[in-house]
Amino acid sequence: MFSSLSRRAPYLALAAAAALLPLTGPAAPAAAAGFPASCPAAGFISQGYTDEHNGIDIANDYGTPIHAVGDGEVVASGPAQGYGQWIRVLHPDGTITEYGHMYERDVAVGDHVTAGQQIALMGSEGTSSGPHLHLRVWADPNATVRTDPVPYLAERGVPVPCTPGSGPGPAPLVYPAQSGRVVSARSADGRLEVFAAGANGISHAWQTTASGAWSDWETLGGPGGAELAIAPNADGRLEVFALNGTTLQHRYQLQPSGGWSGWESFGGGGHDLAVGSNQDGRIEVFASGPVGVFHKYQTSPNSWSDWEPTGGGPADSEIALGKAPDGRLEVFALNGSTFQHQWQTGVNGGWSTWETFGGGGRDLTVDHNQDGRLEVFASGPVGVFHKYQTSPTGWSDWEPTGGPADSRLTSQPTADGRVEVFAINGSTAQHIWQTGLNAPYNQWETFGSGGTEVVATANADGRIEVFGTSSAGVFHKWQTGFSTWSDWAWLNTTAGPAVN
Repeated sequence: MFSSLSRRAPYLALAAAAALLPLTGPAAPAAAAGFPASCPAAGFISQGYTDEHNGIDIANDYGTPIHAVGDGEVVASGPAQGYGQWIRVLHPDGTITEYGHMYERDVAVGDHVTAGQQIALMGSEGTSSGPHLHLRVWADPNATVRTDPVPYLAERGVPVPCTPGSGPGPAPLVYPAQSGRVVSARSADGRLEVFAAGANGISHAWQTTASGAWSDWETLGGPGGAELAIAPNADGRLEVFALNGTTLQHRYQLQPSGGWSGWESFGGGGHDLAVGSNQDGRIEVFASGPVGVFHKYQTSPNSWSDWEPTGGGPADSEIALGKAPDGRLEVFALNGSTFQHQWQTGVNGGWSTWETFGGGGRDLTVDHNQDGRLEVFASGPVGVFHKYQTSPTGWSDWEPTGGPADSRLTSQPTADGRVEVFAINGSTAQHIWQTGLNAPYNQWETFGSGGTEVVATANADGRIEVFGTSSAGVFHKWQTGFSTWSDWAWLNTTAGPAVN
């Protein structure tokens, strides 16, 4: 079905790498956004989130208990214009939940609350036409980036309307970030960080505010011409991994949203890698080489297993990870002649044997539909194909989508849950997106000229941001609205590293 191999890019042409010889060494962890949430209040949504209405209104009787959405510190509690009275809770992931219009407050500034704890009683204080909770969510600790509370709660295990008292929902799913020559992920405070691999090492830039402007590039050294992967740890620190044909190294934040360690050895050289977080927060790393796919996983927050074989897998393959709705990781591996996958047989558990998933190809990306079903895209000499789950254990056949031949691929859900896919080869960049939730796709549209690599991620406010590389440096392009985009531009005042 497919045949050939490569990876991603937008104003922009790639090289990769070599052979995996397991080499063990100690390491440290990295970050996870989100937390298991609790229902804020019983009732119905009388007004939803819009541009004009920042938050949702949950209506019920006077005196209905209001509960903290998650663990955190009370940073505001008292009178407030418009609200009459309000409460703000700062959570460990840097987000803020804000509660308004109560007639009684049960907490004060400086109090530490737990998920599900009663913090107030519903009222109609301030500008209000009846008893309700106005729930507002901020994606950053400075309360500057607004967020729709409904998907925020859903990602943390609480669909609304909801019933309090059942305790926190299941831990939120932390989906694996796309690996490649350029990678990006959000720090615990909501700011994006980006790493790009040039011939002489790796460069790093970061947003100075959540969903905002970018720092200048800093040069980090590390493996030249590397494939990169990034993941969060349960304690909120990001960790980045860099693999070329002779070495695998990693570095990690010293505290959530903070500075970084130096590079440390993590193994021998290889071809490609992918990294994801188990549902219990432990990071797991997969790397391919000439004798198949190996993995290494955290055994506790600051220690790692040795490298272990996975039972085979395609040699020198491109690797991507997905996560099932129940939190089990699934790994997909593609080379020029075969496509295989394996999956965890239990949450945080062991792995199945490798099974055939298709023919060979050039690159792949894995994402999840709004209903949790995994969807896989793979490129080859006649364009891009996709295959999607029809049930927890069943898959569709491969279906053509068109798109650029032998392209690098990346994907990212939009703020409303629709999957959007980006593809780049040496002459063009294109994208497609779902026409509705869990729905078919529109036709491919031009997204830029050719390049060498591409990766998509989401800002704290939900807008997609795409990074593309070429021999001219690193560019980015971001959503300015629901279906509108900026032009391609440098991140800052310089082009950043050339990625050939």
